[in-house]
Amino acid sequence: MENNHNPLSALAESYDIILASGSPRRRELLSMLDLPFTVDVSHSVDETYPADLDVHEIPSYLSLLKASALDLRPDDRRLIITADTVVILGNEVLGKPEDDAMACDMLRRMAGRTQKVITGVTVATVKRSITFAELTTVEFAPLTDDEIEYYVSHYHPLDKAGAYGIQEWIGAAAIKRIDGSFYNVMGLPIHRLYTELKKFL
Repeated sequence: MENNHNPLSALAESYDIILASGSPRRRELLSMLDLPFTVDVSHSVDETYPADLDVHEIPSYLSLLKASALDLRPDDRRLIITADTVVILGNEVLGKPEDDAMACDMLRRMAGRTQKVITGVTVATVKRSITFAELTTVEFAPLTDDEIEYYVSHYHPLDKAGAYGIQEWIGAAAIKRIDGSFYNVMGLPIHRLYTELKKFL
């Protein structure tokens, strides 16, 4: 007999699942779990982190900061999911570019090199909180200026850390290899999140 029972259905019965992110890619990825959820972007935070914080710890720090902004109350039914993704080249964090020129500069620097993409995720209810990070390495092929300028002018990746979206043209044309979760590079390590959500059942 066919099983129509979602393994996480009890989670949706116990909690109001909230994705505290304005990223359309994170919404798309969380939707893959077939769970009802709502998006809450009403609680903005100052995404400043300590200057001496190890770059690998930044995403987890920021995801926890975002979760704490939603202020869970003793009788709260919410299960909150927050996330933050950074691209690390060498030991430098590449954030979202301010304009097309900065986006082109970031891509020129990454061309022919390997970078790290880390997403920190926090899942929190009034009773417990879990924060984890997932790392994926991404190897870029060499890129010409024409290729970089074509991508930036057609896809305008100003809302993406590192100035690129792996699911877009540049992922097909320029990414030679990844080691780790593809979805992590998009902004949400969905398999790891699924595994962690089961701990809240």
